[in-house]
Amino acid sequence: MSQPETKFTSPLSLLVDTVLVVLFFIGIYALVSPHVPSNDTKMIMLWGGLCAACMSGVFWLCIQMFRVVLRAQRADRQK
Repeated sequence: MSQPETKFTSPLSLLVDTVLVVLFFIGIYALVSPHVPSNDTKMIMLWGGLCAACMSGVFWLCIQMFRVVLRAQRADRQK
């Protein structure tokens, strides 16, 4: 018999993840935008935003993998 599927995400966890990713994006954008080799403000915003978006995506994946590993470790301890 198959076990009933449980939801691993909740609205609170999605909200926390969203806030963390947005804060990470802002921090990375502030860090990389001065290093864009251009004097054009639009180009600085474009390339700084693209770099921060890419790194924020990787950060989101890291958060998700951390949650999966933590859930598996807790399940192993309970056995």
